[in-house]
Amino acid sequence: MTILIPVVAVSPLRQRLIDEMDIRRFGPETHRNYIRDVGRFATFLGRSPDTATAEEVRRFQIEQCDLGVPAPTMNAIVSALRFFFTQTLDRPDLARKLVRMRHVRKLPVVLSQDEVARLLAATTCLKHQAALSVAYGAGLRAAEVSALKVRDVDSERMLLRVERGKGGRYRNAMLPVGLLALLREWWRVGRREGVLHVDGWLFPGQHYLKPLSMRIPG
Repeated sequence: MTILIPVVAVSPLRQRLIDEMDIRRFGPETHRNYIRDVGRFATFLGRSPDTATAEEVRRFQIEQCDLGVPAPTMNAIVSALRFFFTQTLDRPDLARKLVRMRHVRKLPVVLSQDEVARLLAATTCLKHQAALSVAYGAGLRAAEVSALKVRDVDSERMLLRVERGKGGRYRNAMLPVGLLALLREWWRVGRREGVLHVDGWLFPGQHYLKPLSMRIPG
């Protein structure tokens, strides 16, 4: 018995939005967010968003405020719609009706050196200790640590190659001597356990072919 899986067609308008993002090499997360937020506006309209009027754009923002949508979320929606109106529809007149909300940015909590040392000392798994040390010692984001490959460690120039960091950019991060020693220790243990390979992930997840999850420890 043959099971037919229905293919969900992508509307020409949505495809145009995707194409505009692809041209600019937007990352997968930006793709998802922009498509979701334009879809939110379309749900409000009850019809295709390319038929929106300036008054409807204004009423949409008022409704979002009345619903208690946080300022950072609302500003992300504004960014998505501004791109959609300007680049996809070539309607800068609608984009000018969008208003960003002001909000107070709170300073992040920064751990002291002693707190970081105690955090690393409390980590019993060498892989997790090495991953946390890379994040702290080289200043990498969680997603950047997860995406590191073994070949990204340049011990000669004392650098870590970060591919497709924030904004899809490539960059190099400094590799402290102490961190290199820890990574070499992890390499020896990982090779012995059969989870580290020359062309593989520096911090593999539960299966060595997949990277360490940012949410669930591998």
